[in-house]
Amino acid sequence: QVQLVESGGGLVQSGGSLRLSCAASGRTFSSNSMGWFRQAPGKEREFVAAINWTGASTYYSDSVKGRFTISRDNAKNTVYLQMNNLKPEDTAVYYCAASYVRSASYLHRHYDYWGQGTQVTVSA
Repeated sequence: QVQLVESGGGLVQSGGSLRLSCAASGRTFSSNSMGWFRQAPGKEREFVAAINWTGASTYYSDSVKGRFTISRDNAKNTVYLQMNNLKPEDTAVYYCAASYVRSASYLHRHYDYWGQGTQVTVSA
């Protein structure tokens, strides 16, 4: 079992930045690839970013590439999502997820554990 707790969400103006954190506990965190997904009201959950188990490989959706950066600190059992140049369309609940698949994946079905989510709201 892996428990995931997200933090760092909030309200920010367009063009601003936020850093989300996801603290993991339970089963060995460093063996899991990790991902961030988001869900806006009335929309399906969508992939944002993923990182493999070592942190050497990352993968981003086209909508956030160049603005968001995913990273991990295995010593702290934490994965981060640095979000810069935020836009109103980034408004969503952001979820952290852990996968037994070691390579970074954009596929929802590859993730075995999910956090409760943290709200990010970007005002115009």
